[in-house]
Amino acid sequence: MLHLRLIVPAERTDEAVRAIRRTVGTTHLAVVPGAALDPPGDLVLCDVAREAGDQLIAELRGLGIDTSGSITVDDIGLSLSRHADRAEEEAPGEGADAVLWEKLTEATHEESTLTVTYVAFLAVATMLAACGVMLDNAILIVGAMAVGPEFGPLAGISTALVRRAPRLVWRSLVALVGGFAAAMVLTAGFSWLMNALGLFTLDMVEAARPNTSFIWKPDWMSFVVAFLAGVAGTLSLTSAKSGALIGVAISVTTVPAAANAAVAFSYADFGQTWGSAAQLMANLAGIVLAGTLTLLAQKGLWAVQRRRAG
Repeated sequence: MLHLRLIVPAERTDEAVRAIRRTVGTTHLAVVPGAALDPPGDLVLCDVAREAGDQLIAELRGLGIDTSGSITVDDIGLSLSRHADRAEEEAPGEGADAVLWEKLTEATHEESTLTVTYVAFLAVATMLAACGVMLDNAILIVGAMAVGPEFGPLAGISTALVRRAPRLVWRSLVALVGGFAAAMVLTAGFSWLMNALGLFTLDMVEAARPNTSFIWKPDWMSFVVAFLAGVAGTLSLTSAKSGALIGVAISVTTVPAAANAAVAFSYADFGQTWGSAAQLMANLAGIVLAGTLTLLAQKGLWAVQRRRAG
């Protein structure tokens, strides 16, 4: 269940209440006249089944509640109510399958902004991966994958393509490209520093490295793994069950590929540089393609389910 808290101008309260009442899957409706001071208006509270939430939010936005007042949505961890149980039973579909497009757009918008914190996380992850590839240590590679924040902009691109939001596409691309460029430059500098300290050597770059050599040797399996990870990651973002995202983070070689490209470039090993760059591009493309197709499939299937329920 979702909890909606609305601030509604007094003259629009009746319309908002009617929209809530005609939405199948709503309950616990309460109106507190004149309770809101900034902006002024009435306070309207209700609970709605997750599978009916997107439709109700879209209708409330159509009434202009988001511009003249406010719409706040919270997940309800526990609701002990027969009315809530009945609302969930009446709502079409299953809550775990429902996509809250406004919430998804907002989440990807926040995670797809080029900020100092985002670049810092990506740079630290890339440097960790650089240590991993030089030491041929798979544990460090997995740790670096988990630290990297790059799935946010990738999901932002997929979401923006499906929702036809060019501004979000541009914002996500800037965060993705700018973030990786900054992280790779910083990692190249880190590699030169480690070389000066005698901790990185050319022999380490040219060694066989059996545990991590896949990073600069892309093949079709690289794309397949990235595609499957993109599907899983997108489902974890859109579903109420989001525990799979960390598994996605440690299954694709975006950060390690960027790290190896930076390290190899600092040692003028352009073969590994291009191989790592190809691995990076294959993974990024696979995730974006999978995310976009997954969202399109969810959108289409949910539309069919609503038509059947109607």
